Amino acid sequence: MASVLFVCLHNAGRSQMSRALFEAAADGRHMAQSAGTTPADRVHPEVAEAMRELGIELSGRRPQRLTEELAAQADVVVTMGCGDSCPYIPGKRYVDWELPDPKGRPLPEVRAIRDEIAVRVRALVEELDRERA
Repeated sequence: MASVLFVCLHNAGRSQMSRALFEAAADGRHMAQSAGTTPADRVHPEVAEAMRELGIELSGRRPQRLTEELAAQADVVVTMGCGDSCPYIPGKRYVDWELPDPKGRPLPEVRAIRDEIAVRVRALVEELDRERA
């Protein structure tokens, strides 16, 4: 079982969507966490709404701060827009996904970001499944 950590600035948009979509795609075969370098107070409402359309409820999730301990537990760290503020842990696999921040964007744009994340997450799950086979 692989462990993936999804990281963005506020842990209120991209990383929350990534974790939830990863958990759905992995169906228990792999684990995921998400964190932010400067966590927000809550998941962005437009993100929660876009995910609710897929039957995934994020409004109860609370953003958490990225720590070296969280990063150290992960096999793969997926970063999204946190740049140099993400800690580097030697021996970890890092992947950077360039995705726009959904905060404050209209719902159609948030859906497009969500759908792009879903494509990337499915590819990552398939890759991890092959590596663990």
